[in-house]
Amino acid sequence: MPKNLFKIAKEKKIKYFLISFVDLFGVLRSKLVPAHAIKDMQETGAGFAGFAAWLDMTPADSDMFGIPDPDSLIQLPWNKEVGWLASDLWMNAKPVDASPRIMLKKQIKKLSKQGLTMKSGVECEYFLISPDGDSIADPRDTQSKPCYDQSALMRRYDLIKEICDCMIEMGWGPYQNDHEDANGQFEMNWDYSECLKNSRQTYVF
Repeated sequence: MPKNLFKIAKEKKIKYFLISFVDLFGVLRSKLVPAHAIKDMQETGAGFAGFAAWLDMTPADSDMFGIPDPDSLIQLPWNKEVGWLASDLWMNAKPVDASPRIMLKKQIKKLSKQGLTMKSGVECEYFLISPDGDSIADPRDTQSKPCYDQSALMRRYDLIKEICDCMIEMGWGPYQNDHEDANGQFEMNWDYSECLKNSRQTYVF
């Protein structure tokens, strides 16, 4: 029996849900749904116009519906009022082939018939920049070869620690952080796991 998202919202004090899908360019698209409306959304899905996102559709296509996967629920550690949900896209009572998550599920099913399990590991890399976006956040991060620079890493300790702590709270198993090969660039690694689970982690991050 699927998890009851309305009940979970009351228990965890979630006020809003982000019902999300990923377009063909990897951009996360979402609807922000108040908790009182999640009961209906769990059954029928949140409505989206596929042509308005980067999916292979035109305005002549019907609306599609993102039906949330209750098992994907993540209560955001940095904003516990919000629960994030991955969704499967449906149109005219059929899965949307142009949905990356549907594509991935099809590949998982093919492999399972051969007794195989697809797993993935994530090595997420990111830049820390100034609020105006004109420069990197740390003006002292100027080495020509800054990879693994401990001083630059520890100058950003408070922020990196906060990101890593959130990963730990969500159960993703981060196991190392380092300064990457460009000025202002950092990297975090977390445990490999079943690929559908790991894909949702990537997009929440």
